[in-house]
Amino acid sequence: MIKSGFVSVVGRANVGKSTLMEKILGEKISIISNKAQTTRDKIQIIYNDEDSQIIFLDTPGIQTPRNKLQERLLTFSEESLAESDIITFVVDDSEEIGRIDSEILDMLGKIKLPKILLINKTDLADSERIAKIRANFRAYDFDRIIEISALEDKNIDIYLETIKEMLDFGPAYYDRDMITDKSERFIVSEIIREKALRNLSEEVPHGIAVRIDDFKQRDNKKLIDIRASIIVEKPSHKEIVIGKKGSMIKKIGMDARYEIEAFLSSKVNLQLWVKVEKDWRKKEKLVDRFGYK
Repeated sequence: MIKSGFVSVVGRANVGKSTLMEKILGEKISIISNKAQTTRDKIQIIYNDEDSQIIFLDTPGIQTPRNKLQERLLTFSEESLAESDIITFVVDDSEEIGRIDSEILDMLGKIKLPKILLINKTDLADSERIAKIRANFRAYDFDRIIEISALEDKNIDIYLETIKEMLDFGPAYYDRDMITDKSERFIVSEIIREKALRNLSEEVPHGIAVRIDDFKQRDNKKLIDIRASIIVEKPSHKEIVIGKKGSMIKKIGMDARYEIEAFLSSKVNLQLWVKVEKDWRKKEKLVDRFGYK
């Protein structure tokens, strides 16, 4: 028997949840960017060692929804709480509890499950500031408070050991060599979206989706043909994504292909197209069509 169970990871946008998951797993499944709310799905990340299997439910950053997409992302986060054995609430080095953190704390207060508070980005804060952050959360119902730096891999081992202590013995819910429940197509689409987020200006990224149109391995060749569409909301955004003489779409494609080839352990022929779906984030049918069901 092993220690096993489901741990939801929640928090407002841009507190470092996906960086934390990458450090735990040692591989990139959730995309990481300097843009807020880059995770757009409920991603199960499966951590295995000799005596445990911990399934982390990495969720979109919680924020007040302003369109159909953000309403759907909030639903993903709420669903993960219902499926969990333990809840992890991640905050950063902010000295005050903000509005969205307060809303999350109210949500967590209604749920009777073990809870861990992770104070992330402690590499950016001195001891006095950290002490103040701990004091801010002392009145809330957390079983453990752990200071970490996901970027510098500080106290991640303590976090994992704490989870194991709190979990019951149980079965392995997934094959022990699995690292996520998501398909290769999904991860490839996320890699492409990340490269777009990293290369584009502030006005475009939140309106970008990526759809995999074709994904085929050539017969008798270690070569995969991938055709994908980058979806934007405005014709002006299409021009930005393509860039002058195609320079931006070429840069996104080169960056994405390099990482996709490493992930798939195969040569890749990647073709990218840019398509306009006006205000798609506000339209429920298009939110569904682009995979946020």
